[in-house]
Amino acid sequence: MSAAIRVLLVDDHELIREGLAGVLQLEEDMDVVAQAGSVAEALTTYAAVRPDVVIADLQLQDGTGLDIVRTIRKETDAVGLVVLTMHSGDDQIFAAMEAGASGFVGKDAPSGEVVRAARHAAVSPRSFVCAGLAQAMLRRATSESTRLSDREHEVLLLLADGLGAAQIGERLYLSESTAKSHIARIYQKLGAANRAQALVTAMRIGLLSAIQPDRRP
Repeated sequence: MSAAIRVLLVDDHELIREGLAGVLQLEEDMDVVAQAGSVAEALTTYAAVRPDVVIADLQLQDGTGLDIVRTIRKETDAVGLVVLTMHSGDDQIFAAMEAGASGFVGKDAPSGEVVRAARHAAVSPRSFVCAGLAQAMLRRATSESTRLSDREHEVLLLLADGLGAAQIGERLYLSESTAKSHIARIYQKLGAANRAQALVTAMRIGLLSAIQPDRRP
């Protein structure tokens, strides 16, 4: 049988640490070798015991679990680093991933998810796992890649009205080439190859409430 995964738990609430330790100790391949209640204590304890995995709360009294992640990750890529939090929004997920964490788990998740994250972290410390990562990445991609400028949104509305580049230019006092440039950027941001695809995508993500009737003169 292979050696158990040696875990350091970091949380400023003793009851949470003890509860999580109890869960992990039930696993044959887990061994909670130390606990800490702050960033400073965690880093000191880590240096002393050299665990395989550190599981740290995001919010601590003297900093955050990300401070622990960044400090340890600067030293080594071989240690698993799992972040726990009560607030598992997209910003927190990406902050943990960018800091170098191996995993991110909400405290409202089943205890088995923490165990799985710890096992993953021990085996693949530099690959990031989070149950909500795919959805968070989709939301980020959608919000960033489809954010149109005010002018582009005006052009989009006129496209929905059925106007061509020349007519859009006249309506907005732009040259035809400038109008075509705006249209091309809209297509690129929406991942569309033509007007129809652009309008369908725009409706799907809420940039248009409906296709407007064709009001071409």
